[in-house]
Parts: sequence; structure tokens; C-alpha cells
Amino acid sequence: MSEPAGLWSASHWIVGPGALGRLIGLRLAASIPVTLVGRRPLPAGQVLITPEGDTLARQLTTTSLDALPDIKPDVVHLTTKAYAAESAHAALVPHLPPGTPLVLWQNGFACQPRLGERHAGPVLCATTTEGAYVQGDDRMTHAGHGETRIGALGGGHVHLAQALAQTLTRAGLPAWAVDDIHTRLWHKLAVNAAINPLVARFRIRNGQLRDRPFRPLVETVIAEIAAIMAAEQIPPPPRGWRDLVWRVVAGTARNRASMLQDVLAGRPTERAAILGPLLEAAHRHGLSSPLLVELDDALSHHG
Repeated sequence: MSEPAGLWSASHWIVGPGALGRLIGLRLAASIPVTLVGRRPLPAGQVLITPEGDTLARQLTTTSLDALPDIKPDVVHLTTKAYAAESAHAALVPHLPPGTPLVLWQNGFACQPRLGERHAGPVLCATTTEGAYVQGDDRMTHAGHGETRIGALGGGHVHLAQALAQTLTRAGLPAWAVDDIHTRLWHKLAVNAAINPLVARFRIRNGQLRDRPFRPLVETVIAEIAAIMAAEQIPPPPRGWRDLVWRVVAGTARNRASMLQDVLAGRPTERAAILGPLLEAAHRHGLSSPLLVELDDALSHHG
């Protein structure tokens, strides 16, 4: 699989078929063998509504973690929530041949380093701006086109990252292999930390962060994050942290963030994966981050 074309005919397992997992699986399934692996089997017939309003129907193999097929995958995409990634990986490991590539699609920067050390094969991380949401067990919507960046935390596995990026691009999910995925994951974490906890706490859409009384809170969070990133020697985005965060707020103004959806549904949130790394870094560097601490405490009641 060192050649870019090698993944086009490979078998892909999607473990954690929520919105993002099903988006990846349904796009790949047009031409590639795909198996959706969840806590329970989903219907084999799946429908994808495209951003243009078209309807794509797909037939996929679906199964559960406790009934994995004998035919082994060539690539595993782990698309669970961050807090479920390590337990899902532990359940998978006995069923994977050594050397099976693992692609991590989680938010935050908590499980990726640990799974990178633990997995007996190449590990790539992906960060994406694709938008998707689930409408039911057999239907999901690709809400908005985005871009995906893929790479190994240590900068290795270049050919594999290129092959996967080409495969995703051919399936309609534009992707690029990068050698700075570590920095890009921290940048996405910064954006998530500046937006998700606030909208989840106050139960508002992203665009409402631009209004009083929320705008000053966003500015305070950005300042706390910027200080932590500087201490961690994470290079800022070209136009700075404020520009990055407010551009994402504008671009996702009508969105109801995933953390807010989790709070409203009474599900656990990805609080630990998103705020945890920042608070741990602040503690290491002796930095005060009172608003991040307050948000973390408020959300801790939701998981």
C-alpha cells in the first residue's frame, strides 16, 4: 500500500458510524468495500442527502463490535467520539492483523498520542471541516462541503497518507496529506474550545456568539487559549487566533455544535478531549485560565 492507488480497492472498516463515520463510509462505498461497525448493526440500506439536495442510496455491510466479520480490513477508520476511542480500539485489536493502518478522526488531542503508541501498525490522524448530521438509523445528511488533512503525528507514513488522501478525494471528500498534523490538530482544538463549551453551556447556535453578552466571553477564551498555545510552542495560524475563531463562527453561524447536541440529548460530551489538554498544559506552565476552568466545571455535570 505504498503506492497512492493501493487504497482504492482496499477494504475499509468504519468504526463508530455516527454522522462523520457514515459520511466517510457512504462516500467510499460508491466504489470500495465498506463495513460499518457500531455498538449495534445499522440497516444495510443507507441514504445520504448531499449538500446539493441529491439523494444517494447505498448498500453496505453493517455489523457490531461483538460480531466482527472474518474478512479483515485493509484500513480501519476510528470515527467514535473521543471518549469512546480507546475502548473501541481495545475491542478491535484482537480482530486486526498486525500492521493494519488506523486512521483517527477524533476531536481534541487526548486519545491520539496514546493510540499512536498503542496500535501495532501505522496510525494517521485526520482533521476535517466536513459537515454532517444523522437523521435516523438509515439516513444522514452531508450538510456542507469541507476539506480534510491527514498525517502521522511524527510526520511519517507519507505514502500511506497520500494514498488515503487520494482515495477520499476520489470519493468526493477533498483531502490532502500534510506533515504538520500535530499543529493542525491543536488549531482545531483551539477553535473547538473557543466555541463548543460556550454554545453548549448557554444553549445557543454558533452565530449567537457574536452577540452580547457572549462576544466578550469568546474574546476572553481566545486570550486564555493563545497564552497556552504560546507556552506549548504551537505556532499560531497565519492571521492569528482571533481571526481563525471568528471566521469559523461566521462560517458555522447556523450550526448547532456537536457538544450542544450532546448536552441537549443528555449524552456525554467531548469536554475532556477538548478542554482537558488545554487545562493540563496551563497547569504545567503555571498559567491561569479561569474561564476555561469555569466552563470545564459547568460541563462536567454533562460528562
